[in-house]
Amino acid sequence: MALGAAALVLGTGVSGWAAYQKLNGNITADTAAEAELKRYERERPTALVRGAQNILLIGSDSRAGPNNRKYGHSNGTARSDTTILLHLAAHRRWATAVSIPRDLMVSMPACRRPDGRTTGPAFAMFNHAYEAGGTACTIRTVEKLTNIRIDHHVVIDFQGFKNMVNAVHGVRICLREPIRDSDAHLMLRAGPQTLGGEQALGYVRARKSLGNGSDTDRMDRQQRFLGALAAKVQSNGVLLNPGRLYPLLDAATSSLTTDPGLASLRGLYNLVRGVRKIPTGNIQFLTVPIRPYPGNANRDQLVAGAAGKLFRRLRTDTPVGVARAPRTPGHATPGSRSPAASPPTFRGNTASEDGCG
Repeated sequence: MALGAAALVLGTGVSGWAAYQKLNGNITADTAAEAELKRYERERPTALVRGAQNILLIGSDSRAGPNNRKYGHSNGTARSDTTILLHLAAHRRWATAVSIPRDLMVSMPACRRPDGRTTGPAFAMFNHAYEAGGTACTIRTVEKLTNIRIDHHVVIDFQGFKNMVNAVHGVRICLREPIRDSDAHLMLRAGPQTLGGEQALGYVRARKSLGNGSDTDRMDRQQRFLGALAAKVQSNGVLLNPGRLYPLLDAATSSLTTDPGLASLRGLYNLVRGVRKIPTGNIQFLTVPIRPYPGNANRDQLVAGAAGKLFRRLRTDTPVGVARAPRTPGHATPGSRSPAASPPTFRGNTASEDGCG
């Protein structure tokens, strides 16, 4: 986890002042989203547990950067390709990351567009919120969906993801079957292997050639990959090696757009100084409970009862049980255990070293 790495480098003082200043200046502050959220402060949820934090991680499908236009058609605007609600427990002993499907049908509030016009409330695919009103609209849509207060947000695009993977010298995964996917520009053999940034981006975005071709399957694969990345960053080979740690921090901070509260190394440190102590087995990944949307089999809707239980547990900072997701062809095998926790239990994964059992 790049934010955990930032916390360590600040805590140990291994970076010099010049390096600190460079890294600090890399981060882009999202002041426009902050101003927009302040306009709607009265309608936003109230945080219930002091010290617990909810961070919305948004992966933008912007094609900016070298070689990224090959990943499908772009209409000139960016959508949220991946969105994860990360809950950090108040005592920092566990963390739960909840994927929100881009194809989930949700009620969007009225949002201000970049050109100043305002969209009306709409019932639409979740990723339309980012296209219509950027980060602020996405945050307000998530808060309306979950009744969970979002404390911070982080946005990263294709290029930033590739840079972070390359900065840790790749991430090891394990495939049960080879992958041949022309749309994702991806050709991988079966078995354990280390993916560099370009391959990793294709792997987490591929859909048609892997598993059952659904976006749900793709989110499961993304969760496994992020778990392996988190374990790699937490390993001594990265955190205790300045030659590998600084490039990671440089890539991570250069790739991030965050709320002003996180837009400095000090802000990141204050948030995540305890995160690096969370055992990888206590970093859980799951997908919000969904089922096919009756109006369109290619869209999703919430399973209201199960989703409500999940959101209540996160709001009250209560541990969530995660049952290991079943293996499907083309997925990285989980190689992780389900941590002991109170019911109910949700389908998901825990972080693992390389995804190979």
